[in-house]
Amino acid sequence: MVMKLPFPDWILVTPIKVYTEIDGEDGVEEKLIFDDKCNFSEKSRTTLNEQRQVVELTGKAIFKGDIYPGQLIKGYIDLGGIKKTIYKSRKPRNPDGSIFSTELDLM
Repeated sequence: MVMKLPFPDWILVTPIKVYTEIDGEDGVEEKLIFDDKCNFSEKSRTTLNEQRQVVELTGKAIFKGDIYPGQLIKGYIDLGGIKKTIYKSRKPRNPDGSIFSTELDLM
């Protein structure tokens, strides 16, 4: 029997809106894909991008499950009027293959 890990719902306390940017007829369009609570931390760190340039990450947002099924998330988040750009997204899986959470690294 393959098990599904329990998500700690009590950590979801920060109201957030997630917008994705999709190519439309009139250029890039913004689409709201999530408007609820997440686990947000403002821990800063640096990493290297594909061109070996230093990028400073300013936070991480973690959501329960897959907030945008089957799609890559590119865009930005809105934290009470503060916009942060999404640098990278991850979707760790449960042992049974289902999506455990969605994690967004922010800059």
